[in-house]
Amino acid sequence: MGGILGSGFGLAVFIAVFIIFKWINILNEYERGVIFRLGRVLKEPKGPGFVFVFWPIDRMVKMSLRTVVHDIPPQDVITRDNVSVKVNAVVYFRVMNPVRAVVEIENYVYATSQLAQTTLRAVLGEVELDDLLTKRERLNVRLQSMIDEASDPWGVKVSMVEVKHVDLPPDMQRAIAKQAEAEREKRAKIIHAEGELVASVKLAEAAEVMAKNPLTIQLRYMQTLAEISTENASTIVFPMPINILEGLSKLVNSGE
Repeated sequence: MGGILGSGFGLAVFIAVFIIFKWINILNEYERGVIFRLGRVLKEPKGPGFVFVFWPIDRMVKMSLRTVVHDIPPQDVITRDNVSVKVNAVVYFRVMNPVRAVVEIENYVYATSQLAQTTLRAVLGEVELDDLLTKRERLNVRLQSMIDEASDPWGVKVSMVEVKHVDLPPDMQRAIAKQAEAEREKRAKIIHAEGELVASVKLAEAAEVMAKNPLTIQLRYMQTLAEISTENASTIVFPMPINILEGLSKLVNSGE
């Protein structure tokens, strides 16, 4: 009889300890507990710290409030100018209302991921390839706004969406490379033409100065001769100014 009572007491103690452990819960700073009492959710989540859940009457669902970084797998997108590309992105979101994130949606992470994928295809399909490559910041803002608006009833806040990579088909990569090369050649020709224009203006100004003072022409000849003499060059035929020849002729004639 005593053994039966002893075993019964031990079982009661075990059950009591088990129930106490089920009642006492510790939630971290980033966690909240959504309590269901007889199937009805309490309005305010519990936590952090010690949370008492009176099992089996109450049931608690833990929710994390930390930001979730989720990779959107590559999506096949056809842009408005009929270019097929693969685009992947990353979305940052977190739970702002734990009660709605439990009651309104079955799996908020999966739902937000699917919403981000469909929104990515819809938005990028409305833009041309050049805008997708050059106006990515504006597209990121638009994606974030649309996904956040759709996920708000679930108590989920989408803080940022970033398009990570745009995978172009090989023929389009070659076309873009040729376009970039043509653009560089155009800029080089424009810069060269602008340089020729500036040089021609300066030469015209120099010609006007030399026309007003013929001595400057002779000085320029002498400077050119000095520059040539410093180089190891072949035979150089250098024209002599006519006025110098006239001066020599006069000297010769006067000597006669």
